[in-house]
Amino acid sequence: MTTYLLAGGGTAGHVNPLLAVADGLRARDAADEILVLGTREGLESRLVPERGYELLVVDKVPFPRRPDGYALRFPAKWRKAVGDVRRDIRERGVDVVLGVGGYAAAPAYVAARREGVPFVVHEANARPGLANVLGARRAASVGVAFDGTPLKRGEVVGMPLRPEIVDLDRAATRPAAAEHFGLDPERPTLLVFGGSLGARRLNDAIGGSWQEVLDAGWQLLHITGERSDLADPGVAGYAVRRYIDRMDLAFAVADLIVSRSGASTVSEVSALGIPAVYVPYPVGNGEQRLNAASAVAAGAAAVVDDAAFTAEKVRTDVLPLLRHRDRIARMARAAAGVGTRRGTENVIAHLDRALGA
Repeated sequence: MTTYLLAGGGTAGHVNPLLAVADGLRARDAADEILVLGTREGLESRLVPERGYELLVVDKVPFPRRPDGYALRFPAKWRKAVGDVRRDIRERGVDVVLGVGGYAAAPAYVAARREGVPFVVHEANARPGLANVLGARRAASVGVAFDGTPLKRGEVVGMPLRPEIVDLDRAATRPAAAEHFGLDPERPTLLVFGGSLGARRLNDAIGGSWQEVLDAGWQLLHITGERSDLADPGVAGYAVRRYIDRMDLAFAVADLIVSRSGASTVSEVSALGIPAVYVPYPVGNGEQRLNAASAVAAGAAAVVDDAAFTAEKVRTDVLPLLRHRDRIARMARAAAGVGTRRGTENVIAHLDRALGA
């Protein structure tokens, strides 16, 4: 029996790949023990127990950004966090550690090294976080989701994806997916979404141009987000949803996607071979634009700046693409070449390699 410790979390972008690996390990050998290390504040505190895994908790100890009172308290807090994880590793007989970034990953890397336990790093974003930058220096192996990620010894392994995405047969599922949303399976469909809370920029742009999309012979599936106040015009061919819990059905019916370019979104869309127009979220350190870069370079996607994405931009840039079905077909073929559905297997192979070494 092997005991795995999967460390990281905070956001869905960290937790979902971690859980995909956990599910892959459990499916391969139910006798293995899978533990997850996270914080009380992160999304993992809810999602990990819901999935049936034991959550070990470590204090959230962010690295200080300025010379203030917290910076003076940081060394003691850091030593305690590392010491707590070292105790967990010893008491639970951990054989190997996987870190996916986030507050729990950094102390896990240090604790694993001090306990003589191999650890593997997986970075989901094209611009790596500080924990993974530091962890990669001593890791047994380093996997990245996107080509060009500046992480020492990084090997492109793709993103561990949800089983419903990995197993999705888009062509076979399309008729049922179209019926689910009240759409015509024979007509091309533009899928627009901005995450669970939506994206005002995308909603405003599509809200002002949906009629032209329909006039171009396409239909629309528009997931506006739960906080959106965009009115549903209630016309045939334009399905407006605040939220859906079956993104696999949305992907099954989509012929082109307009969305943000979070790491999981880009990975899922590329793995399924769907062309896209990405509108990177402008807040942060620019990682969303970088996430889309390999798909754009391959000809699988285009990028439009958030500030420029308006109803007029849809008319001048997106509508001509909708009328150019040959170009969309080429983008779809390029997307299939960029993405992979084997991210989970590839990360597990890194864990096996670390154990063997």
